[in-house]
Amino acid sequence: MAGGRQLRRDAFSLWLEAPLVIAMRCHEMGMATLTGSTQNTAEMTRMVTEKMAAAAESAMAANFALAKAMMTAATPETTARAVSEAALKPYGKRVRRNVRRLAGKKG
Repeated sequence: MAGGRQLRRDAFSLWLEAPLVIAMRCHEMGMATLTGSTQNTAEMTRMVTEKMAAAAESAMAANFALAKAMMTAATPETTARAVSEAALKPYGKRVRRNVRRLAGKKG
Protein backbone atom coordinates (compact mmCIF):
# COMPACT_ATOMS: atom_id res chain seq x y z
CA MET A 1 0.00 0.00 0.00
CA ALA A 2 1.27 3.46 -0.86
CA GLY A 3 2.39 5.93 1.76
CA GLY A 4 2.50 3.44 4.65
CA ARG A 5 -1.25 2.95 4.91
CA GLN A 6 -0.76 -0.79 5.42
CA LEU A 7 1.66 -0.17 8.28
CA ARG A 8 -0.70 2.31 9.93
CA ARG A 9 -3.64 -0.05 9.52
CA ASP A 10 -1.73 -3.00 10.98
CA ALA A 11 -0.39 -0.96 13.90
CA PHE A 12 -3.83 0.49 14.67
CA SER A 13 -5.45 -2.94 14.48
CA LEU A 14 -2.85 -4.37 16.85
CA TRP A 15 -3.31 -1.40 19.19
CA LEU A 16 -7.05 -2.11 19.40
CA GLU A 17 -7.09 -5.89 19.44
CA ALA A 18 -4.15 -6.78 21.72
CA PRO A 19 -5.75 -5.26 24.85
CA LEU A 20 -8.97 -7.09 23.97
CA VAL A 21 -7.14 -10.43 23.93
CA ILE A 22 -5.47 -9.56 27.24
CA ALA A 23 -8.82 -8.68 28.80
CA MET A 24 -10.49 -11.88 27.58
CA ARG A 25 -7.61 -13.99 28.86
CA CYS A 26 -7.61 -12.21 32.22
CA HIS A 27 -11.34 -12.85 32.51
CA GLU A 28 -10.83 -16.54 31.76
CA MET A 29 -8.02 -16.79 34.32
CA GLY A 30 -10.13 -15.04 36.93
CA MET A 31 -13.06 -17.35 36.33
CA ALA A 32 -10.78 -20.39 36.50
CA THR A 33 -9.40 -19.15 39.81
CA LEU A 34 -12.87 -18.61 41.25
CA THR A 35 -14.12 -22.02 40.16
CA GLY A 36 -10.95 -23.96 40.92
CA SER A 37 -10.70 -25.08 37.30
CA THR A 38 -7.40 -26.22 35.84
CA GLN A 39 -8.61 -25.91 32.24
CA ASN A 40 -6.78 -22.63 31.76
CA THR A 41 -3.38 -24.32 31.78
CA ALA A 42 -3.54 -24.82 28.02
CA GLU A 43 -4.39 -21.14 27.44
CA MET A 44 -1.54 -19.98 29.67
CA THR A 45 0.89 -22.23 27.83
CA ARG A 46 -0.45 -20.93 24.53
CA MET A 47 0.11 -17.32 25.65
CA VAL A 48 3.82 -17.96 26.11
CA THR A 49 4.51 -20.25 23.18
CA GLU A 50 2.69 -18.10 20.64
CA LYS A 51 4.71 -15.05 21.70
CA MET A 52 7.98 -16.94 21.24
CA ALA A 53 6.86 -18.16 17.82
CA ALA A 54 5.69 -14.68 16.79
CA ALA A 55 8.98 -13.13 17.90
CA ALA A 56 11.00 -15.65 15.88
CA GLU A 57 8.76 -15.24 12.83
CA SER A 58 8.88 -11.46 13.17
CA ALA A 59 12.68 -11.36 13.36
CA MET A 60 12.99 -13.61 10.32
CA ALA A 61 10.46 -11.58 8.31
CA ALA A 62 12.19 -8.31 9.23
CA ASN A 63 15.56 -9.71 8.18
CA PHE A 64 14.18 -10.92 4.84
CA ALA A 65 12.54 -7.54 4.23
CA LEU A 66 15.81 -5.77 5.03
CA ALA A 67 17.79 -8.06 2.73
CA LYS A 68 15.28 -7.54 -0.08
CA ALA A 69 15.39 -3.78 0.37
CA MET A 70 19.19 -3.80 0.29
CA MET A 71 19.26 -5.89 -2.88
CA THR A 72 16.86 -3.52 -4.62
CA ALA A 73 18.62 -0.37 -3.35
CA ALA A 74 15.40 0.91 -1.77
CA THR A 75 15.30 4.29 -0.08
CA PRO A 76 15.74 4.39 3.70
CA GLU A 77 12.08 5.38 4.13
CA THR A 78 10.87 2.50 1.98
CA THR A 79 13.21 0.11 3.76
CA ALA A 80 12.03 1.19 7.21
CA ARG A 81 8.38 0.82 6.18
CA ALA A 82 8.94 -2.63 4.64
CA VAL A 83 10.84 -3.90 7.67
CA SER A 84 8.22 -2.50 10.06
CA GLU A 85 5.34 -4.03 8.12
CA ALA A 86 7.10 -7.40 7.98
CA ALA A 87 7.87 -7.32 11.70
CA LEU A 88 4.28 -6.46 12.72
CA LYS A 89 2.54 -8.99 10.50
CA PRO A 90 3.21 -12.14 12.62
CA TYR A 91 1.92 -10.45 15.76
CA GLY A 92 -1.18 -9.07 14.08
CA LYS A 93 -2.02 -12.46 12.57
CA ARG A 94 -1.93 -14.14 15.97
CA VAL A 95 -3.82 -11.39 17.76
CA ARG A 96 -6.64 -11.43 15.20
CA ARG A 97 -6.85 -15.22 15.44
CA ASN A 98 -6.99 -15.00 19.26
CA VAL A 99 -9.75 -12.38 19.18
CA ARG A 100 -11.89 -14.63 16.99
CA ARG A 101 -11.12 -17.75 19.03
CA LEU A 102 -11.59 -16.20 22.48
CA ALA A 103 -14.71 -14.24 21.49
CA GLY A 104 -16.27 -17.44 20.15
CA LYS A 105 -15.87 -19.36 23.41
CA LYS A 106 -18.98 -19.91 25.43
CA GLY A 107 -18.45 -19.28 29.16
